[in-house]
Amino acid sequence: MIERRTFLKTGALAAAGVAAGSWSFAKGTPADFPTVRIPADQRSFKSTAVEATITRMKKVIKDPELAWLFENCFPNTIDTTVHFKPIDGKPDTFVITGDIDAMWLRDSSAQVWPYLPLMKDDPQLKEMVAGLINRQTKCILIDPYANAFYDQPKESEWTSDKTAMKPMLHERKWELDSLCYTIRLSYNYWKTTGDTKPFDGEWLKAVRLILQTCKEQQRKENRGPYTFGRATAWSTDTVPGDGYGNPIKPVGLIASTFRPSDDAAVYPFFIPSNFFAVVSFREVAELLEKTKQDPKLAAEFKALATEVENALKKYAIYNHPEFGKIYAFEVDGFGNYLLMDDAGIPGLISMPYLNAVSVKDPVYINTRKFVLSNSNPYFFKGKAGEGLGSPHTLIDMIWPMGIIARAITSTDDKEIEAQLKQLKNTHNNTGFMHESFNKDDQAKFTRKWFAWVNTLFGELILKIEKERPHLLAKVY
Repeated sequence: MIERRTFLKTGALAAAGVAAGSWSFAKGTPADFPTVRIPADQRSFKSTAVEATITRMKKVIKDPELAWLFENCFPNTIDTTVHFKPIDGKPDTFVITGDIDAMWLRDSSAQVWPYLPLMKDDPQLKEMVAGLINRQTKCILIDPYANAFYDQPKESEWTSDKTAMKPMLHERKWELDSLCYTIRLSYNYWKTTGDTKPFDGEWLKAVRLILQTCKEQQRKENRGPYTFGRATAWSTDTVPGDGYGNPIKPVGLIASTFRPSDDAAVYPFFIPSNFFAVVSFREVAELLEKTKQDPKLAAEFKALATEVENALKKYAIYNHPEFGKIYAFEVDGFGNYLLMDDAGIPGLISMPYLNAVSVKDPVYINTRKFVLSNSNPYFFKGKAGEGLGSPHTLIDMIWPMGIIARAITSTDDKEIEAQLKQLKNTHNNTGFMHESFNKDDQAKFTRKWFAWVNTLFGELILKIEKERPHLLAKVY
């Protein structure tokens, strides 16, 4: 098998906090469920606020299996993936994605995201997140085009890729959302804590590189410095067009050679990430202004946000014969549209989760209907469940991340309940979320240890507690 991030590659199952094997057990009280969380003395990081949240939520969640899933999943990032230490007097946090010993800018930001509200009750947790911001700054300064990094120089399995690989890089796939996620983390850390220590001269250099990179990828004057190629049998793992991707017409949007799934885009203007960029650019502009770092840089980010926003209004919407005006997944500026959605975040369905569009936006409402229909080639239904998949796992594989994205952006109790039931019924007695499972057989799944989706499940449950607590008072 050609190795891809899709499939479990490294790390024993026990390292994920999962006991080996599978079980058949009665599903009545919490005592009926085996302990699958990694033992306390083996956890990579500990948080009193996270433990207090688990204790509280186990009383709030009346369905014993959902409570058990929350207890396992919510702390999975800090239990198994966080490597925290001071370097040169500053906190430094390296967060692996799970079964791969590398840190993705996107995943690491998303993995710690649900812990941000708890920082006020746990200074050590706050330091851990500050350390991740510091580490991400270092990563961007190494290469703003890379998506995944090592914590020390070493050879990657992708060292032979036809791109400007460096010893600290695990992989060098240009994904616009990676840089947006780092802004999201910095901005919301600052809004939550008021702390400005991570936003030093090095951070400012990284932010300038973010702006430079995004402007380069508007490709107004030339195709920019980034190219990518890989010797592979997976068509989505390499790039056409001599490493630049399929042709685009410069219209103000930002090209993203790869999607959040790490799959190559068909048309390089990936719409969900461009929406995400508009939000991110305005957030970093506010941070720069309020901390009096660089007003000129802030103004440039605001101008770029407006330019991208205007281009989205003109080029991102397709008039579908059945659903009316919807957002396309990808466009090229020439008038070509790719109509689909997959489970990666950002995707079309998850844009409100990132504050990129409103759930009341009529075009989003139409888009959501399209995405959750058989008109979307990556919406699968079967005996085990229904939901969004991805070209990353080929056909008929449903992603729990997509199920969670559907629930976390829903305004309908019944729809949210249905997603909770699916998540409860498709973890294959492991107590953890997976990357994907077969639409007809939950026992056929990819990635036993995928920390982002585990923590995202915990975030969903906490959101439901805050907004719809009556849904957690039920047994599903």
